[in-house]
Amino acid sequence: MKRPAKLLALGLAVTMCAGALAGCSGNDKGTDRAESGDGQTLVAASNHFEGKFSPFFAQSKEDMDVVELITPPILTSDREGAIVENAIEGETREYNGTDYEYTGMADVAVTENEDGTVDYDITIRDDLKFSDGEPMDIDDVIFSLYVLCDPTYDGSITLYSQPIVGLEEYRSGMAVLSTLIGNAGPDNTDFSLWTEEQQTAFWDAVEDGGAKFAQSIVDYCVEEGLAEEGDVATAAANWAYDGLPADATAVDFFKAIGAAYDWSFSAMEAEAATESLASCLPEDVYNYGTTGVSTGESADHIAGVERTGDYSMRVKTSEIAANTIYQLGYYVGALHYYGDESKYDYDNHQFGFEKGDLSTVRAKTTEPLGYGPYTYKEFTNGTVYLDANPEYYKGEPKIKHLNFLESLEDDKTVGIESGTIDVSDPSYSDEVRKQITEYNGGSEELEGDVITMRLYDTLGYGYIGISADNVKVGSDPASEQSKNLRKAIGTIFSVYRDEAIDSYYGDTATVINYPISETSWASPKVTDDGYQVAYSSDVEGNPIYTEGMSTEDKYAAAKEAALGYFEAAGYTVENGKLTAAPEGAKLGYQVNIGANGNGDHPSFLLLKNAADAFAEIGFTLTVNDIAQAADLYQTYQSGTAEMWCAAWTATADPDNYQLYHSKGTTNYYKINDAELDDMIIAARQSTDQTYRKGLYQAAMEIIMDWGVEVPVYQRSDCYIFSTERVNLDTLTPDLTPFWDWMNDIEKLEMN
Repeated sequence: MKRPAKLLALGLAVTMCAGALAGCSGNDKGTDRAESGDGQTLVAASNHFEGKFSPFFAQSKEDMDVVELITPPILTSDREGAIVENAIEGETREYNGTDYEYTGMADVAVTENEDGTVDYDITIRDDLKFSDGEPMDIDDVIFSLYVLCDPTYDGSITLYSQPIVGLEEYRSGMAVLSTLIGNAGPDNTDFSLWTEEQQTAFWDAVEDGGAKFAQSIVDYCVEEGLAEEGDVATAAANWAYDGLPADATAVDFFKAIGAAYDWSFSAMEAEAATESLASCLPEDVYNYGTTGVSTGESADHIAGVERTGDYSMRVKTSEIAANTIYQLGYYVGALHYYGDESKYDYDNHQFGFEKGDLSTVRAKTTEPLGYGPYTYKEFTNGTVYLDANPEYYKGEPKIKHLNFLESLEDDKTVGIESGTIDVSDPSYSDEVRKQITEYNGGSEELEGDVITMRLYDTLGYGYIGISADNVKVGSDPASEQSKNLRKAIGTIFSVYRDEAIDSYYGDTATVINYPISETSWASPKVTDDGYQVAYSSDVEGNPIYTEGMSTEDKYAAAKEAALGYFEAAGYTVENGKLTAAPEGAKLGYQVNIGANGNGDHPSFLLLKNAADAFAEIGFTLTVNDIAQAADLYQTYQSGTAEMWCAAWTATADPDNYQLYHSKGTTNYYKINDAELDDMIIAARQSTDQTYRKGLYQAAMEIIMDWGVEVPVYQRSDCYIFSTERVNLDTLTPDLTPFWDWMNDIEKLEMN
């Protein structure tokens, strides 16, 4: 869905309260609690469920929360998102000054071969059982891999995109019916692979349901002020579909969406505004998106997947891809439940289903069977009911029942106080903090008598971007003069970060100094050698600030240092002011910020103070407060913005090719540095985490030297718990985006 992605440009917390769309309230669902003792029940708030609790087809965060308790990923990650290679025996890793032991279901050994290939040897424990008592072995793992790599698989796991040896040969020779008919067009006359009736049904559905789907996007854009009534082309452009003619229809828009996704109906759901594509198309036509059609010869197995024992396998890739190890940490579905054991014969290249037919797997999408700490009971009246799994390899959880309750955003805090909810994740804000303080009798402590709050860093960070192409001296964005110009600007921006972020977020956000989320294992730590505050050195490389310096003295020192950079960039400086700019540069630039047109943004005060400081030295910073997020997004995506404020989201792997490589699709900074490109590629081509971290550290130093990004803030999200009902001494400590309250849940107890 485009809306949340574009709103991220505002740098503000964005929470989709899907529960509100469903019209459900946290106070009107069945939350019956069993008696204390062996029937304890914990109630957790959630947003709206899609009801896809399959380890293969779950997509929404809410469904995934349920899946991970029923079928946890086969590989274990630590609090920084790094994979634990020796999880069976366990590994000890330090986080936030504390050593933690991590154990899990499988080990993974990575071997880089001389020919450039890479072997991933995965070994699972030999004592794992599914909740129905059936043992798990490597055939279940291999079956699941083949499901995820099937040509008709359309779930959210992208293992099929990895460079596994023989995978392309296995997936070739077959396509889904919707892709074939869509690409052939409505005038096709070759019916060797499908019937004329199927083709007619397809294009009739496009004209009817497809138009309805596209029109719902147009209507949403009109409602948000992004387009005029009936202006499909403008609405499409704001949905990142440029180039439609001025008189485009909703059908034209839908065809453009179809072409962009190769007519994969499930993938096209990502564009939904208010209507799902499944609700718009006839069921039989929608199923064309998962109907496999043989189009030629293909391999009957994946050459790079080898069964090496009853509890082990090897996956060979043709090259190093840094995120392969994360993709191999998938969820395992039981062969005897999701597949057909009579169709599994590894030696004869049969893997539990007919290639191109995942009907047996899809049939169990709403009725999962797993091996995790909890088992699925039912989903009814907005509540998912789970029971403790006595077969769980770490031991049966102490809390016997766990209910996930669909809740409105406002109910996520009220429900804790009223007793209907025990744990929730409200979108953190000052209002939520004040509400919690009130419930706790005025106490501002994180642990109150009624509600206890646990903060953790958001998976992303806020920044100010500077275009190297648009803020430069002469014609060379890479020249030292151009870099000095941008570092002059960055020096002023940097010194005003603390006041702005403290004013906007209080203690729920911190100022960061490197262009990376602090949640990442690759993020520099304050204790690391060479750690520096962003833009805290002058043009000679000397520290701008000294210990004990007052805030006002820092502001003065920053202006003095900025003048030094401006002068080195070729500006004329007289009596502490800029009087002339060098060729290709200006005495002022504009920065765009999506602050709703009223200054509501964490970096707005920063820019206001910086503008005042710049004015004192003869430089004009124009702050352009853009009301519509899409308009802000367009300015820097199109390359017209000189500077802008936005926020990046992050993933477990810190690969930054798209952001900073000269060919990166989201390199809006226009940074083009051969040494940086080489480092980014080298980091992609290694599986050694220590080596990669060093490369990323060096890469970030180059980025900062270019002066194209000013890291600003790392904000917090939160979980809140009932202090009265949850034994918080048994809650796993040090929560992160990769390690939430459900980790170690078998140890959690109720009071």
